[in-house]
Amino acid sequence: MSKAFLVLDDGRIFEGLSWAFEGVTFGEAVFQTGMTGYQETLTDPSYHKQVVVMTAPHIGNTGMNKDDNESKKIWVSGFVVRNPSPVTSNWRSEKSLEDELIAQKIVGISGIDTRALTRHLRDRGAMRVGIFSGKNLTREEMVIEVRKQPQMSGSNLSEDVSTKQTYIVPAEGDKKFTVAAIDLGIKGATPRALAQRGVETHVMPYDCTFEQIRAINPDGVFLSNGPGDPATMTSVVDLVREILLSEIPIFGICFGHQILGQALGFETYKLQFGHRGINQPVIDRKTNKVEITAHNHGFALKAPTEGIFSTVFGTGEVTHVSLNDGVVEGLQLLERGAFSVQYHPEAAAGPHDASYLFDRFIELMQKYPARMRAS
Repeated sequence: MSKAFLVLDDGRIFEGLSWAFEGVTFGEAVFQTGMTGYQETLTDPSYHKQVVVMTAPHIGNTGMNKDDNESKKIWVSGFVVRNPSPVTSNWRSEKSLEDELIAQKIVGISGIDTRALTRHLRDRGAMRVGIFSGKNLTREEMVIEVRKQPQMSGSNLSEDVSTKQTYIVPAEGDKKFTVAAIDLGIKGATPRALAQRGVETHVMPYDCTFEQIRAINPDGVFLSNGPGDPATMTSVVDLVREILLSEIPIFGICFGHQILGQALGFETYKLQFGHRGINQPVIDRKTNKVEITAHNHGFALKAPTEGIFSTVFGTGEVTHVSLNDGVVEGLQLLERGAFSVQYHPEAAAGPHDASYLFDRFIELMQKYPARMRAS
């Protein structure tokens, strides 16, 4: 294997080995703390335009299979591991991780000190990065190339990952509800989780209109996860305000949580290095129960974590808070059916502490029958 270089926009360079597809790639450097679930990470549209650093040192031993994909392709811009597994040993594996990365032209690097890189990102914050393999550039030239790339702040990326046309995921067994899911970068596990609860999900483009949503006569609206800066999503925020006025129940996760928060009047801000991984502790403010949750976000909401807050849609409260840094992880309106969480209740590949939130959405649709009906 030939040499490869991981170059950060603050000038720090890590030397490693070319791995997966050889070439050059750029993105935002982020670290993911899960010890398992790399396939779900790779195929999660929320990681679009990001170079993912796996903090677990040994990656790839379970291979890849078609059943665990969260979308139709790998979305990460680049993949960074310390020790890629030389063999695949799992009964469900259909292809090696490296072979799949090569097939989809995902540039990778191995053999670097991912612990040192993670500590650097924790201290300095997520930043632009490039992986260079098979290119004869000086260190100065590589840094210049990285600094030419766009920042994640101000990036509108939902158009890249959203479905172009509405598609339907049918309910399993008897159909109980119809949900319009606004695809900001939705994972496949979400409509599957709803289907298991008797929900027919219409996955709709990010730029769908209120009239298009009304036409399917939904019992609820789901706001999905997704990549980019939530502050750029003004048209979707306006759409959510229309939905709130119609009093149809809303459930948002991750990016959708930030969209709902903005619709209620709150601002978002960029976290220093974000929350990514399947081991993030969150406390439920009402029950004091601690959930271990799956996260992937680099932005958060500015909302009061104590007491009741007022909005044009009634009063609300923050329901969940991160135990690591106090970030707002959930909120709800108290006078109509709308709530959201910053994390992933579908949580493929785990944990499943928060799967009850889908049941809460079902209860919300039962409690607040949708008043928005097609004329």
